[in-house]
Amino acid sequence: MRRAHALLIAASLLAACATPQKTREVEVKEDRGVEEQWRRNRPQPGEPVPLRVPKFSRTELPNGLTVIVSERHDLPIVAVRVALRTGSAADPEGKAGLARLTYQLLLEGAGKLDAAALDQAFADLGTSASADATHDGGFVAVDVMTERLDAAMELLADIVLHPRFDPASFQHRKEQTLSTLAYQVGNPSFLGMEAMAATLYGESHPYGRTVSGTPETVSSLTLEDARAFWKRAAVPSQAAVVFAGDITMDRAVELATRYFGQWKGQAVAQPEPPTPAVEPRRRIVVVPKPGLQQTLILVGRPALRAGDPDEYPLELANAVFGGLFGSRLNMNLREAKGYTYGARSSVDARRGVGPLIAYSQVRADVTGPALVEVFAELQGLRERPITEEELEGAREGRIRSMPGWFETVGALASAGSRLFWLDLPLDHYDQVLRGLETATPAQVRQVVEAYLDPELMQVVLVGDPEIIRAQVEPLGLGELVFRQPPAIASIP
Repeated sequence: MRRAHALLIAASLLAACATPQKTREVEVKEDRGVEEQWRRNRPQPGEPVPLRVPKFSRTELPNGLTVIVSERHDLPIVAVRVALRTGSAADPEGKAGLARLTYQLLLEGAGKLDAAALDQAFADLGTSASADATHDGGFVAVDVMTERLDAAMELLADIVLHPRFDPASFQHRKEQTLSTLAYQVGNPSFLGMEAMAATLYGESHPYGRTVSGTPETVSSLTLEDARAFWKRAAVPSQAAVVFAGDITMDRAVELATRYFGQWKGQAVAQPEPPTPAVEPRRRIVVVPKPGLQQTLILVGRPALRAGDPDEYPLELANAVFGGLFGSRLNMNLREAKGYTYGARSSVDARRGVGPLIAYSQVRADVTGPALVEVFAELQGLRERPITEEELEGAREGRIRSMPGWFETVGALASAGSRLFWLDLPLDHYDQVLRGLETATPAQVRQVVEAYLDPELMQVVLVGDPEIIRAQVEPLGLGELVFRQPPAIASIP
């Protein structure tokens, strides 16, 4: 074996030292001619796939409970949402966060099952439940395989109709909420949105406080508060069971009747939040965070209700201003100036008048110049009207984003819940599509004048107070008013 190995090495060395043989050059002719002409021609885009907006159907049970269905049978999955029209807008003054805490408390036990047993019951079905509140409503949700839908519905009915509301569970959930808030009060985005809500609406307005509340308001909540809230909220006339996925209306009605047909409760309609005043800016609200290396800028105003005819042209105008990556605001602050990683704006249409807010976190040393540019872009919508190219780009961007609203059966059920919360027609999403497709340049110019007036935009800044004072006060945009961040409450 050693001899063979030595001979192999010797042969290799001799081969390496040998004079290389002259290789015959092979001439390769380049003849791309007609055969390769396609490389010079850019492929043309194909026809876009037509957007199919999902359909929703609706009926009502004798007890006043609404049933909403959107069918999608490609997978054996059903998403269920028990949606209620009572959200954080119904929080009593001084008790912000009650709605969210109450909805989340529902998952701490129902009927004969404590929190651990309830979690396990859903896990045995291969799923889990969730619950939360928005400004205009709340929900309990589950997505489950079609064959296990009956068992999931039984658990949902227990959660809604027979919540345990144990004192120990309430204390546990409250402590979790306070721990989360203790973290959030160090987050500039949380502080900015909390201050902006109060600035736009006033702290006594239903939209003048955040859904999560503050450490101070949550600390004051009691188990009796949660029980009283749920007694007001959990009535069938103000609730809907929303099904999406592998189900028919007949099957949905059968399930809703079996598990929720005996649900009773006194009808209590939720009042629409009052229309807030829209006034010229006189002050700039500053939330001081000494030493912060960035400044959060928020500029906004109350805008409109969901379903308002102005909603669609305003969505397009906002897309050009700050609603897309290629918007004027982002291209200015991020690409041209390099002040920030991103600047955006959004319209949040609600049951009442929701806000339009532009926002960006910029380097602290450019706080003043960045704020000047935000107002320059607002003014620029008047001085440099939106071009046809910008409008069509915004239209395409908004329309092409719509399929994401309905991508999963869970998203589809949430879209159906929104119809119920905001009392929108079943063809609302068709109306959105038509509104975006048909909004004219004249309508877009009108909403720019009506909703994007720089003088009516309120300002909130979160950052180092001395840097903000030095850079913003000389701009003359309004008196600087300092608003202290919420205090971190001790956890009992």
